[in-house]
Amino acid sequence: MSSRAPAPPSARTPLLLACGGSFLAFLDAMITNLAVPDLAHDFEVGVTSVSWVVTIYAIPLAALLAPAGRLADVLGRRRLFLIGATVFTAASLLVAVAPVFAALLVGRAAQGVGAALLIPASFAIVLADTAPERRAAAIALWSASASLAAVLGPVAGGVLVDAVGWRVLFCVNVPLGIWLLARARQLPTAAPAPTPTPARPQTAAAQRGRFPDATATALLTGGIAALVLGLTEAERWGWADPATLACLVGGAAATLAAIGRSAGHPSPAIEVGLWRNRTYAAANAVSALFGAFLFASLLLGVLFLVSVWGYSALRAGLAMTPGAVFSALVGFTISRSKRQASPRVLVVAGALTLAATAGALALWLPAEPSFLTVWLPGGFGLGLGIGAISVGSSSAAALSVDPTRFAAAVGLNIAARQIGGALGIAALAMLLESRAGSDPLTPYEHIYWLMAALSFAAAGAGLLLRPNRPETTTVPTPPPASPSVAAAAASASASVPTPPPVQNLADTRP
Repeated sequence: MSSRAPAPPSARTPLLLACGGSFLAFLDAMITNLAVPDLAHDFEVGVTSVSWVVTIYAIPLAALLAPAGRLADVLGRRRLFLIGATVFTAASLLVAVAPVFAALLVGRAAQGVGAALLIPASFAIVLADTAPERRAAAIALWSASASLAAVLGPVAGGVLVDAVGWRVLFCVNVPLGIWLLARARQLPTAAPAPTPTPARPQTAAAQRGRFPDATATALLTGGIAALVLGLTEAERWGWADPATLACLVGGAAATLAAIGRSAGHPSPAIEVGLWRNRTYAAANAVSALFGAFLFASLLLGVLFLVSVWGYSALRAGLAMTPGAVFSALVGFTISRSKRQASPRVLVVAGALTLAATAGALALWLPAEPSFLTVWLPGGFGLGLGIGAISVGSSSAAALSVDPTRFAAAVGLNIAARQIGGALGIAALAMLLESRAGSDPLTPYEHIYWLMAALSFAAAGAGLLLRPNRPETTTVPTPPPASPSVAAAAASASASVPTPPPVQNLADTRP
């Protein structure tokens, strides 16, 4: 142990690092969308090409979250945090000074890698490096930092782009990243993991230093990249085009191959064994369906406000803020409640609330601006449902595994949400483009009906959740999370997701 551990500054360092890491990763994802028009102008590329600035960040993030969660258990959360912060900071500097578009894309991909390492490492730090009696408050603070990034992202991005330019969006990452690295080096670069039990052979192997299978990781990354490429370009290439079919079929085959290889590998890239737990598998299904709803709603809202109501990008960002605030308040309220609702109740209630809100918007969304009477109440319903389902799905996943596998479980659960989000965005773009030239409201009404259907499906999957608890009798340290801790952890890990690929905004306007 470090001799400085008893001192108050060192005792607070793990929590400060964790909050800073989550804020950095989530903020960068939320503010980048607003830079797309300026990037297209400066580099003289089309909006379809520049949308890959967001897409190429999302691909490694979605593909590497699952192996990175397991990697945190192998390398140690602090060491992985250092690696992730270094990669993210260096990549941010490269993007900020990128002289050509290709260099910018390379930097954005590297940022996605760094974020994929930072998120599970920072969450593991919150869980493991805080005293049990203070863990609930620490995780609530971690959640607040991530929620703050979601609230500030659209507003701060609009202000900075308008006042200074798009490069400043990435410059702000550099001093924060350097500060995180300086503070992280004050701590040991590795932390001893809990002693595994004989019943956990894969965990024992991981603790002996086995890294996630590189072949399966490459298959997973390539498969997700191919699927995203095929879905993104299908409308332009044509669904029957050989390139589209090759991407979709090849991507699906590679992803399935990665899952199959992980199922029998001693150090899998994907913890397939976690899916044997019915509650955890159901929580992953909820996360995927919820991700499709959530990410589609984020982009749909901005497109509707700009294209139909004529809002500016900055005004649209401000109009989207109440929903994020409501979601953060719901998650924080649940985490602070002395009497916890079960994950199944939270998921089903939240999903039905989302379905009702999406259905109401499909029926009553007007062509003329009506913020106070339509958009604000809709944001309240969406925020309420998003907050409840976020807490319920992720707390179910957290409570169904023991502490030795927590980082891997969190990484895989967030990865399911990212993949669902990419599919939701693809469906949104397809519906918008296929109905271009019709009544401006018609495509949005159809998409809100689709979102209502996704929410009903999530409610059905939520019925499969059970109030499972981790096997705490065989793993005495660290102590298992209490229900209130799990609820706060759920709010932290799920309430502020990273946006998936953004489609061609110009082509999707009716």
